[in-house]
Amino acid sequence: MLLPNLSAMEINTPPVSYRFAVVFYPSGRTPNLVDMRFQKVSGLSLEVKTHKIQEGGNNVGHAVLPSGVRSPTLRLERGMVLLSPLNTEFNSTLSFFQFNPCHVMVTLLNETCLPTAAWLFFNAFPVGWQCSDLDANANVILIDTFELAYQRLQPLRV
Repeated sequence: MLLPNLSAMEINTPPVSYRFAVVFYPSGRTPNLVDMRFQKVSGLSLEVKTHKIQEGGNNVGHAVLPSGVRSPTLRLERGMVLLSPLNTEFNSTLSFFQFNPCHVMVTLLNETCLPTAAWLFFNAFPVGWQCSDLDANANVILIDTFELAYQRLQPLRV
């Protein structure tokens, strides 16, 4: 495997979290390049579920065994965008209960916009949508929050 030619400073410098892209693959292969920009992504985590079993003859301790992997929903926030394919997909799912799962890749980018890490969400589908409050006293951008459930998350380190 070939490793990129990186200086010691580049290797030891932690990446920043403010440069990223979110790419939807609605047909499984062709990316949706319209809906890539978001101001915040959350839900990039995995946790092993466990359950406790009382050991026979041992009243003090117990065995802890793994029972699966738990993951939160993927949450994406951005300013409201009119006429986007993502809005159409969420409207179709939440209004008509028609689901079209797709893969979603969240990619962390370096200062030259090259990928440094990625998270691939398999068979993601909409489960929630929220619009920020309408407030005549505030001078802020209207924020849409999209929430997606998914079958599996695969973290990738580039």
